[in-house]
Amino acid sequence: MIVRQFISWVRNAPAGERAEATRALARAWLISDLSAEDREAAEGALLMLLDDPSPLVRQAMAEVFARSAEAPAAIVQALSLDQPSVALPVLEHSPLLIDADLVDIVATGDSETQCAIARRIMLPASVCAAIAEVGSAAAALELIENAYAELAPLSWDRIVERHGHLAAIRESMLVLEDLPAATRAALVARLSETLAQFVVARNWLSADRAGRITSEARDRSTLHIAARSRGEDVRGLVAHLRATSQLTAGLILRALLSGNLELFEASLAELSGLPQARVSALSHDRGAAGLLALLKRAGLPESTFAAFRVALEACHEAGFVNDAGGAARLRRRMVERVLTHCETDRGATEPLLILLRRFATESAREDARQFCDELLAEDEAIAPLHDDLIAA
Repeated sequence: MIVRQFISWVRNAPAGERAEATRALARAWLISDLSAEDREAAEGALLMLLDDPSPLVRQAMAEVFARSAEAPAAIVQALSLDQPSVALPVLEHSPLLIDADLVDIVATGDSETQCAIARRIMLPASVCAAIAEVGSAAAALELIENAYAELAPLSWDRIVERHGHLAAIRESMLVLEDLPAATRAALVARLSETLAQFVVARNWLSADRAGRITSEARDRSTLHIAARSRGEDVRGLVAHLRATSQLTAGLILRALLSGNLELFEASLAELSGLPQARVSALSHDRGAAGLLALLKRAGLPESTFAAFRVALEACHEAGFVNDAGGAARLRRRMVERVLTHCETDRGATEPLLILLRRFATESAREDARQFCDELLAEDEAIAPLHDDLIAA
């Protein structure tokens, strides 16, 4: 009886009053002990109100039903397809929307609705993949910042491919501790490309020089990323580098001259197709024949074989680096030893010597910076003691 009176009254009531009355009816449907007849009548009235010309009425319904698992499924479905001002709370919170519903709405909705879905708790991989594939940059940013989103590696890569040129996307991804190394490397590559295009467009550098500087900076960043990665993450990084034509002899030599044996061996395993254990055994074999066969199978230039052999000998003598900071930095004595050997080796090519000379300059400058940092740290530690002595 009450529902009949409501239906009769609501036809001519002002929009604001209709909205409040709808809110009360929706709450009654959820929490009141209605008879079966009244419950059916209330649901019919609410379904009728989905056609109300005022969005205020539908917003009131959406706010009440958004978080409830007991809400009428048909009404929630209809509200999710309404205009954004009505649909957003339902899209962000309703447990009644299934993955297929959400994927469809991501594909057909605007940025605002995509953002609401990207903020959902426990967002499954299929919905994340849809947002990564067709979502706006704003939705991708919401997805990155959602700690409950289940993002697969392919989704990360797709976000980088579509939105990696945007600073906000890069910054949000790079601060994530569990970001895959391959994705981190792809982000660095996008940043390098963006910066290179910028300086060339401003005529600050020629395209060739900007390309070389970019390549060197990207290789250094790759070593930093690899130094903080282990196991499958390193192998994923190496596979990405190979797929993007970045797994060059120069990068592999840099890894070895930095003492990063894991990246060196993972790279040769990727290029040669041999198991990692076999590559490791050949790397540690004191004879040169096994290493040379491995390098040849990996397809590396024969002119670099001597450099790899001498570098590996130096690594065996000096030991490999386990800490992230050390494994990301060229080791000066090793570089100078390899350079000295190659300068007297008739088989060394000019491009290899140029690369090694650049490595030597880089390692010398890095050592100088580290030396100065250590001196400053010592001065800062001594200064308080000096002040105390003067005061005494």
